[in-house]
Amino acid sequence: MPLFQRTDLLMGNRFDLGIVSENSMDANAGLAEAVEEIKRIERLLTTFDERSQTNQINVHAGIAPVEVDQEVFDLIARAQKIANLTQGAFDLSYGSLDKRLWNFDQKMTSLPDPIEMAKSVRLIDYQAIELDSENLTVFLRNKGMRIGFGGIGKGYAADRAKSVLVKHGFQHGVVNASGDMSAWGLNERGLAWQVAIVDPDDPQKTIAHFDLTNAAVATSGNYEKFVMIAGKKYSHTISPKTGYPIQGIKSVSVFAPVAELADALTTPIAVMGVEVGLDLVNQLNGINCVIIDDDNRIYQSKNIIASVT
Repeated sequence: MPLFQRTDLLMGNRFDLGIVSENSMDANAGLAEAVEEIKRIERLLTTFDERSQTNQINVHAGIAPVEVDQEVFDLIARAQKIANLTQGAFDLSYGSLDKRLWNFDQKMTSLPDPIEMAKSVRLIDYQAIELDSENLTVFLRNKGMRIGFGGIGKGYAADRAKSVLVKHGFQHGVVNASGDMSAWGLNERGLAWQVAIVDPDDPQKTIAHFDLTNAAVATSGNYEKFVMIAGKKYSHTISPKTGYPIQGIKSVSVFAPVAELADALTTPIAVMGVEVGLDLVNQLNGINCVIIDDDNRIYQSKNIIASVT
């Protein structure tokens, strides 16, 4: 059967959607509905629209709890579980970090002021996010705190798009949200979908291939967005504990049952480092990872199966 594809810029990222179908009209209608679902998620999670619940949570930080939809509440609750699991290496309140400190463009020629960084990092504290399940409210205890879904939102949107397509009877498909990929069924040739791990020093080259079906993968690498200061590379993967980019790891790829979880685990694994990150993954059922360190050494969790190129 043919593969029908659609590419859109959504949530500030490129989304590539594909489904295997015999009917072009049904396929295009399904893809359009999946895109509308991603747009709905974007409106729900954006911090830039004052009408969004996320924005209202931030505006009322240190002032009052904000009532939210069940969907938003549940997503935050799941994020908090990951924050607890990683002891704060994943933290929704990373959004509290002053965006002016790191802009990752060519105009940035010096490191942020340490005093300003210390002030900003003090506001990052997942334990100060209070959830009231009875009243469906979210309260940020400290004034100036902000939450953001940059570390989990793309994966969640990919899962939601997949859910829409599966609901409409598409048994084979893939959603790729700029590296956060969810795949189910088989590709148009009747084979498992393929995902490649790229060389962080040359993203045009691949170092390994994996079969992916009824599962998800997310990759975060220092080649995606970075700035060079005094000859040293500083990537967009920032530790919520220090406010500074992580060092020692070039790339982390996480395989999980759903894209939301894969997306959420990439940054904390990088923050925790190779040894602690692998130890965590090896204790989690259904989770695997590949880590490439600054010396180009490749580490794999114990249950992963790859075709190395």
